[in-house]
Amino acid sequence: MITIKTKEEILRMKQAGEILAACHREIRKLIRPGITTMEIDQFAEKFMKEHGATPEQKGYHGYPYATCASVNDVICHGFPSQTPLADGDIVTIDMVVNLNGWLADSAWSYAVGKVSEKSQKLLDVTKEALYKGIEQAVVGNRIGDISHAVQSFAEQQGYAVVREFIGHGIGQKMHEEPQVPHYGPPHRGPRLKEGMVITIEPMLNTGTSYSRIDEDGWTARTFDGGLSAQYEHTLAITKDGPFLLTEQ
Repeated sequence: MITIKTKEEILRMKQAGEILAACHREIRKLIRPGITTMEIDQFAEKFMKEHGATPEQKGYHGYPYATCASVNDVICHGFPSQTPLADGDIVTIDMVVNLNGWLADSAWSYAVGKVSEKSQKLLDVTKEALYKGIEQAVVGNRIGDISHAVQSFAEQQGYAVVREFIGHGIGQKMHEEPQVPHYGPPHRGPRLKEGMVITIEPMLNTGTSYSRIDEDGWTARTFDGGLSAQYEHTLAITKDGPFLLTEQ
């Protein structure tokens, strides 16, 4: 069942989103060759607690960390580690902030030092694909209009759209209805209504769209070892258009 949020509830989620966005802004300053994703994870958890919030991912189905840290060929759900980031890496930091029971979810991909043109283009196109989807998040459209906008743009640029991991509704639970795929035909799926809150979070690969899961049961990698990037916002559907709750 799709839950419709009141304006007050959306503002509560916006407050969580502001903490999340501020955390991403600080993480952007930390990203450099030599830092570890474990250090970033510890920083994010401390930042949330200092702002009266908690990391919703920690403990979710046994997930042990405050963030997901996905480097190079890792699509999503990568474990933070003590391995230093290297010049030329790309890393996605994904986190969910819980503020007084209301959630906000956002992932962002970062360049570490000087990256190749290939890596930078992947980052740029993935971010633009997110915003192509957001443009379709208006009252009266359908979920499929978001999906089609992301897929058509990404594939025109030569990238594969990951199918196994998708966007979703969000509120007081991390994953609510509706599901929000980043592929598929337009004009299909639930109609967007004022008060719906969803995530759009395309993951694009330089090679195949297929993934494999590491032995830890969480880390999803590209099947062919290609690079992957992801950008994600939480947004509310309003009569005035999409309202980004995690805007940086």
